[in-house]
Amino acid sequence: MAAEAVAAVEIRGALARLRRGTGLPVAFGGLVESGRSQIRISELSGTATAALSSLAVTAGNGLGGKAVALGRPCAVMDYPSSRHISHEYDVPVAAEGIRSVLAVPVVVRRRVRGVLYGALRSAQPLGERTLDAAVAAARDVEQALVVRDEVRGLLVSARTEPAASRGGTDGAAGWEQVREAHAALRALAPRIADPALRAELLAACGLLTAPRPAAGTSLAPRELDVLSWVAAGATNAAVGERLGLRPETVKGYLRSAMRKLGAHTRGEAVTAARRAGLLP
Repeated sequence: MAAEAVAAVEIRGALARLRRGTGLPVAFGGLVESGRSQIRISELSGTATAALSSLAVTAGNGLGGKAVALGRPCAVMDYPSSRHISHEYDVPVAAEGIRSVLAVPVVVRRRVRGVLYGALRSAQPLGERTLDAAVAAARDVEQALVVRDEVRGLLVSARTEPAASRGGTDGAAGWEQVREAHAALRALAPRIADPALRAELLAACGLLTAPRPAAGTSLAPRELDVLSWVAAGATNAAVGERLGLRPETVKGYLRSAMRKLGAHTRGEAVTAARRAGLLP
């Protein structure tokens, strides 16, 4: 699936969550078009017309454009009469019959990637709880996009790393980066609320390990998480900080992994896990 299509799916799901979390009857949103300073509204939820569909919103213009330009949420109580925004899009907004509107940017690595809107068909204040719920929906999209970006970059690194160079200095350095990213993604997976996205992330991590059978050796998810960070050179204390575990718990998982792998040291455990195809 193309990156734009993947992001659109995330926007669509976020709009449904936004409506459930806020009670707002109308939600819509879209992505910043690649190479252009404008949003293309592609996803609609609860709308009565197609007036907003495919609308191109330029950064700085209207409410959404203002949110893009400022990189923060913006809201107006009565869109048609607001003096705080420009009014290039009054016609489609009026056609849809919305009045009170909020816009929340989706920001990934300091770059606005999209905007979520929520709206009422009457002019009334949008409280802090409504805005907080809308921001939470945008954060969900941001997290999903970060994960997908990391997975895509990790897969590219793994696929473009020449097998012949893995023993060289440059190849070794490149694979250390891949291993660290692999560990970071495994640490991120438990924090992903969407089970499908979490499974997709873990499946992508699995693609980075050696395509060899595990020969009957298997590790529990947390044991593999710990060993992934150990392979990246982290101390037990650092592993604990990364995974939100106590040092004693980290030691317990590591001892268990070593026992299953028939290893007597951390280094032996990492080597055995790589030979079994459990680590990249």
